[in-house]
Amino acid sequence: MDGGGRIEESGCRPDVAAAERRDARFMPRYLLHHRHEPQECGVVYASFKGHVSPLRHQATLASCRSGGHAIWWSVEAPTETDALGLLPFYVSERTTATRVSEVDIP
Repeated sequence: MDGGGRIEESGCRPDVAAAERRDARFMPRYLLHHRHEPQECGVVYASFKGHVSPLRHQATLASCRSGGHAIWWSVEAPTETDALGLLPFYVSERTTATRVSEVDIP
């Protein structure tokens, strides 16, 4: 109830429509997780040279130097296929894409 004695309803049509409009403005986010063998490091990194991508010349997380041979990218793309398309084929065929979103941890 509000201060005037009216009952306020949550989830009624205006609230739902506003939430849908807010969500429509944001591009889905994907976590790309790539794995390769130790002897493939050079090929993985070199494959980006022939591929036009906004991921080139950008920092990301990788475990190659510590022996894990995995790379992670957080990207925005309309679909999982589009997210994987940001990677060279050699890399994307060994990569999983998981749709993710930010959450607040209490």
